[in-house]
Amino acid sequence: MTTNMPDLILRRGLFTTLDRSNPTASAVAIKDGKFTGVGQDQEIMPLAGSNTKIIDLKGRRVLPGLVDNHLHIIRGGLNFNMELRWDGIWSLADAMAMLKRQVAITPPPQWVRVVGGFTEHQFAEKRLPTIEEINAIAPDTPVFLLHLYDRAILNGAALRAVGYTKDTPNPPGGEIVRDNKGNPNGLLLAKPAAGILYTTLAKGPKLPFEYQVNSTRHFMRELNRLGVTGAIDAGGGFQNYPEDYAVIQKLSDEGQLTIRLAYNLYPQKAKAEKTDFLNWTRTSKYKQGDDYFRHNGAGEMLVASAADFEDFRQARPDMPPEMEGELEDVVRILVQNRWPWRMHATYDETISRALDVFEKVNQDTPLEGLNWFFDHAETISDQSIDRIAALGGGIAIQHRMAYQGEYFVERYGFGAAEATPPVKKIIDKGVKVSAGTDATRVASYNPWVALAWLVTGMTVGGLRITPPRNRLDRETALRMWTENVTWFSNEEGKKGRIQVGQLADVIVPDRDYFSCAEAEIAETTSDLTVVGGKVVYAASDFKSLDNAAPPPAMPDWSPVRAFGGYAAWGSAESAGQPALARKMAMSCGCANQCKIHGHDHATAWSSKLPISDLKSFWGALGCACWAV
Repeated sequence: MTTNMPDLILRRGLFTTLDRSNPTASAVAIKDGKFTGVGQDQEIMPLAGSNTKIIDLKGRRVLPGLVDNHLHIIRGGLNFNMELRWDGIWSLADAMAMLKRQVAITPPPQWVRVVGGFTEHQFAEKRLPTIEEINAIAPDTPVFLLHLYDRAILNGAALRAVGYTKDTPNPPGGEIVRDNKGNPNGLLLAKPAAGILYTTLAKGPKLPFEYQVNSTRHFMRELNRLGVTGAIDAGGGFQNYPEDYAVIQKLSDEGQLTIRLAYNLYPQKAKAEKTDFLNWTRTSKYKQGDDYFRHNGAGEMLVASAADFEDFRQARPDMPPEMEGELEDVVRILVQNRWPWRMHATYDETISRALDVFEKVNQDTPLEGLNWFFDHAETISDQSIDRIAALGGGIAIQHRMAYQGEYFVERYGFGAAEATPPVKKIIDKGVKVSAGTDATRVASYNPWVALAWLVTGMTVGGLRITPPRNRLDRETALRMWTENVTWFSNEEGKKGRIQVGQLADVIVPDRDYFSCAEAEIAETTSDLTVVGGKVVYAASDFKSLDNAAPPPAMPDWSPVRAFGGYAAWGSAESAGQPALARKMAMSCGCANQCKIHGHDHATAWSSKLPISDLKSFWGALGCACWAV
């Protein structure tokens, strides 16, 4: 009889189950990692046995665990302990103070790296640091600063470390910016290909294997702290299979994963993609693995000739004429082997051409039953949405516009940005759609920033670009981050809801997601994160339950030891507290809410847009910040 007793009961909670047949509950029973009971306390508590652990949730809101549909968690984990994160830092002055502290403790020949996850628009100063400012802080320690995928800033020591000189040629699609004597000045630009940024970063020192294991555990711990219980890894540049998967495989084999992970395979060498997929489909099996670590097909890159990088500071790139032929070769291999795929595509022009290929292949070998999808799709058209629906595909969107919305508006205008991507329209058309981050470089890994963007339509810089008609209500946004993601990992019915028979992944946020102010959504963390019925993170009221912390971050100079992660939560100086300027932008009560910049007038005053030229700017875009 005792074999049927729950391992764990969570009681006195305010559960949002997302199960339409049983939308609310106050208690759940969990056994062998799955929900065995979901109901009211008086129904669930009698199920308890002598060995059942019971956690009193004290009336707190409980949600299904969050699942990121596009997270570079494998690559991110290998490097997390080496990276200084400016995600959630609202002042450049605070960010530079963090940099100075890290430089002081980083030994040679190590670098200090700030590798994406932020935008200059989040800072009160509305700018990036200058090379001179970085050199003043770090004359001898290499500093590499990646801003989205548009540029990198290297100080003098970093330029010396990578060996860039007057004689170093510009790589295809990139520029090494030079001074008037032809010497590199430390600025690298993607124009628009990010290869120059990838390859330069790859020249830095790497962590030894055991430190990479520790680093990956700390990255998972950081994600658990934010309520993430699952993710789909989208591969990535310089993420070689199977070599760079050894760490995550070790953690899986030893039962140390605290994030459920489905992974896609991403070819690394242009013109060799067909060879890679022929080899991988022979040596790897789709869905191989278990509920914690499993194969999810191909992508996000299928062929390099179809890669339309998303740098909105640059004009949209035209894909080369060989794109269709190379893409068809790969897609035919995948369909014949019944591998689903995901495909990076920012612009509708790329999506439309890819759909021509998919439709051609479908005529010979039906795509039916393959959960294939496009990633990103910022400028997707109604026609392309309908074509995807007809082929049974899906669209995975991410919150890149929360970090690049200002650049998009500057290039294409506010009207074009109102539905970029057109999330509400995709939902209304019945196409499979889910949400994620595309972290760790082009956006932060914080899921609550992404949820806030879906609900508020606001960038992290305070620019509201999405009108009410294109925003989502909080429940729909939550479904985008939970049950909707399961189609994209071929796990429908297994997780994503608090429902009997599903995997027992739940979180207790530090505030009520459904009743807190909109401005607070992005500041949310988790006080209790449970994966498979096991507590993997606990804080605040539940701190005594936190027994899953990894050993201290290695090496001992790791930025994770000093700052933690998002918003520098581990810093005694609380560098990540929201800056006054951000608060003011969100609470500004002036009578001049600009149609372009909302109440974040500082964005306009400090941008390159000609707001002082009323004839060319006022009439064209409608900016009214000049009047404040």
